[in-house]
Amino acid sequence: MTGASAETIAAFRALHAPGDPLVLFNIWDAGSARVVAAAGARAIATGSYGVAESQGFKDGETFALADALANLARILCVTDLPVSIDMEAGYGATADEVGASVAAARAMGAAGINMEDRLPGTATPLPAEDAAVRIAAAAQGGLFVNARCDVFRGRDVAADGPALVSETLERARRYADAGAGGLFVPFLSDTACIAAICAGSPLPVNILWSPPCGDRSALAALGVARISHGHQPWAAAMQWLGHQAQAVLGGAVPPYAQSGI
Repeated sequence: MTGASAETIAAFRALHAPGDPLVLFNIWDAGSARVVAAAGARAIATGSYGVAESQGFKDGETFALADALANLARILCVTDLPVSIDMEAGYGATADEVGASVAAARAMGAAGINMEDRLPGTATPLPAEDAAVRIAAAAQGGLFVNARCDVFRGRDVAADGPALVSETLERARRYADAGAGGLFVPFLSDTACIAAICAGSPLPVNILWSPPCGDRSALAALGVARISHGHQPWAAAMQWLGHQAQAVLGGAVPPYAQSGI
């Protein structure tokens, strides 16, 4: 592996345009990557939940780094699009270990990563200064670091929205100074909060899509630069598979036969 070129990383970075968001329909293996690429994707991104679950593991870095990188290598073999890998909290107990793990992903050919500011098995984000040190270690290799900020996870937006926005923007500034390329704020669909974060963030903002978010144009109007679908494509595919299997095992004609597959 020669690693992602500076041109590929720059091209991936340029796709993050506020008001013209990059849509990432997250995949979990080479087969799903091939399908999404053929559908017209501009870039490919894994979601750690789907990657882990598809291999019989649970999300939270229980799927070993070596296995995650092997999965990445197979994905890179089926597409020339920029590929971002969800590296959860960076696969490292220390900043140096995070740097080494991310460097391995870059060497494989990843153009970007997602990296959480919350450690596996914990419910709350790290102190911002500690998270920034880990992000800086990840960013030193030059790829696009999409820094996930879990401030809104499990919080009451109606009661605490302005305070959560303020904390998110403070983290955005720290993460930008550490070298992050983007800010991922999942678990948020409140339009006022999204708009405020997009207006105040020094980094292009990534939102995890959910039904209350509306369509791409609605999020574009708020200033969003990237829309992710996270575990939802994997979950929908598994739900479809379960329904089909249940029908066939119950003696019915395969429902998929009616769709011409």
